[in-house]
Amino acid sequence: MVTGGAGFIGSAVCRHLVARGGYRVVNVDALTYAGNLASLDGIAGDPAYRFVRADIRDGDAMRSILAEEAIDTIMHLAAESHVDRSIDGPAAFVDTNVVGTVTLLGAALDHWRALPEGEARSGFRFHHISTDEVFGDLPFDSGVFTEETPYRPSSPYSASKAASDHFVRAWQETYGLPVVLSNCSNNYGPFHFPEKLIPLVILNALEGRPLPVYGRGVNVRDWLFVEDHAAALELVATRGRVGESYNIGGREERTNLQVVEAICDALDARMPLAIGAPRRSLITFVADRPGHDRRYAIDPAKAEQELGWRPAHSFESGLAATIDWYLANEAWWRPIREGNYAGDRLGAG
Repeated sequence: MVTGGAGFIGSAVCRHLVARGGYRVVNVDALTYAGNLASLDGIAGDPAYRFVRADIRDGDAMRSILAEEAIDTIMHLAAESHVDRSIDGPAAFVDTNVVGTVTLLGAALDHWRALPEGEARSGFRFHHISTDEVFGDLPFDSGVFTEETPYRPSSPYSASKAASDHFVRAWQETYGLPVVLSNCSNNYGPFHFPEKLIPLVILNALEGRPLPVYGRGVNVRDWLFVEDHAAALELVATRGRVGESYNIGGREERTNLQVVEAICDALDARMPLAIGAPRRSLITFVADRPGHDRRYAIDPAKAEQELGWRPAHSFESGLAATIDWYLANEAWWRPIREGNYAGDRLGAG
């Protein structure tokens, strides 16, 4: 069962698992603003895939799905995930990311306890997918996040995810539920809802609109192509050791300004603006986000060594594939731009 499977990373996981074969994938999603079933059109008719509209905060619904579908693995991705929105409305993040996770844990525990002794019970896994933002930030010039880094969240979003991580670990320590966790760096790729930096900049740049960059654009993020992340999550869920955490990162650090400039240059090479000006001229520096973390950098050595995972894409190849996808798939993103998200920055405080 994949929770949040209509979201950006969740849909990539569903597509990856169905393409791999050997799995029966049940996608459970409440279809909030960022959920989009069009991201799953390619597998919607596959007999190995099923979609169920349900909310992780509904414990009875979760228990019914787990029992009826005979679930042996939960990959929990359902979450509110946008830092800017968490600044404007933190309560929704507590409700979904903390209360929702605890509700799902309760349903999972009941389901696991009802499984017959033996392989069915010992093989069950609750895989909780989290973020590197729970660790806080790093100096610009040194350090990386490891699985041993203390938690120091600095936004309502990262605080809610940190709390959910702790509850997952508590369910193992207190009740014995077999859990495994992973924390990832910034994802990008096809089907990304255009409130996040890379898709927002791609679409604004295509339309000749201003490209908002917080502060001076010096904040650093480690970038991970979403399809590489999906492959890593399969390995964590199927090979990860119970009770362990795995950091998943791309080893691709870039400043926000470098990312925006790379997108501008790539689009100029593909389709120059009619006015003839380079797209870098659209870059607009805006007031910095409150509590804006300086730098994230993940050390994925544990996942590489224990699980044999390596990202297949460099930042350059992944970004090129992402830009080409948006150019070829206006039918996916145009309704979003004309509907509930117009491309403005949120989270000014």
